[in-house]
Amino acid sequence: MLAAVNKPVEETLPAQPISKSSFVWKQIAEPVEPFLQAVAHCLEGQVGEFEPEIAEFARYAIAARGKQLRPILVSLSGSATGSVSEQHVRVAAIIEMVHLATLVHDDIMDGAELRRGRPTLSAHWGNEISVLLGDCLFAHAVKMAAVFTTPEICRAVATSTNTVCSGEILQTQQRHNFRLPRPEYFRILSMKTAELFALACDLGAFLTGTTPARRDALRHYGMSLGTAYQIYDDCLDLFGSEAAAGKSLGTDLAKGKLTLPIFHIFDRATAVERAHLQDLIRSWQPGHLPEILELAERYQSLAESRRVIHQYLVAARQALQSVPAGDGRSGLTGLADYLSQQTEQLEEA
Repeated sequence: MLAAVNKPVEETLPAQPISKSSFVWKQIAEPVEPFLQAVAHCLEGQVGEFEPEIAEFARYAIAARGKQLRPILVSLSGSATGSVSEQHVRVAAIIEMVHLATLVHDDIMDGAELRRGRPTLSAHWGNEISVLLGDCLFAHAVKMAAVFTTPEICRAVATSTNTVCSGEILQTQQRHNFRLPRPEYFRILSMKTAELFALACDLGAFLTGTTPARRDALRHYGMSLGTAYQIYDDCLDLFGSEAAAGKSLGTDLAKGKLTLPIFHIFDRATAVERAHLQDLIRSWQPGHLPEILELAERYQSLAESRRVIHQYLVAARQALQSVPAGDGRSGLTGLADYLSQQTEQLEEA
């Protein structure tokens, strides 16, 4: 029996009103609620292992959890290939801690003041404490992974953490690079975001003792889903609402992070429009967003981005064909369906 804490399911579900995508999300999240509660309980327990003066910072960072997609992937992948155990809870907590560490560092790099409607750690306590707290979270996640009797868990966590951080470095190096080759753009996405999705699926399956082929299939699913999710998140920064994005729109552009919707505009615009687009982004102000959205509508940037998202979601669903039918596989398919529906709700103007 998984340990549980008092945490209402509403914290992991989309806000009202209930839409078709919200209904799909509820079907995914409710069955794994006890698992998510157990993960939350595990994370809270780990906070107690930090120095007392640091525990407050760690607890604040851990409270910033969103939909907890990575823990959900651990649970569903375990269920799809066997049974879910306490080891799955610990692995999910490890991966979530790595993810939260990346968010702490992201907020420092972006100069973000808010995350999910509350002050970021860096806004609250400053960059010096925040960067070190992020380091502590990374290190503690590896420490947790080292407790497993098999070294494969720790090796996988360390490797994926290195990949994620490397992806963030590459993205930082490519700021304002309008000529970034498309394969390199997708490689960066796979490293900085999709890698943890893939790790969650892989280790969720590994702990059940399933076959290497099924582990590979689930890792491919996670990589495809994670890439689709990052493109969706990039679209949300332009075409979503501030409530849905949890931050001001255009945050990526403010930092010179060029995303797929912007590349689609740049590929299709006239030379004069491309030069103007570059000027708008390099001298970014929030008031520039309407002009960029006008260009996006003119060149159907959102529609093209949706097409790419759906290609990755098709690949994710196809990867599940070798996974046994059941609640776990249904939940994984449901995640792809949910993301597809969320993408369709974005509006170009």
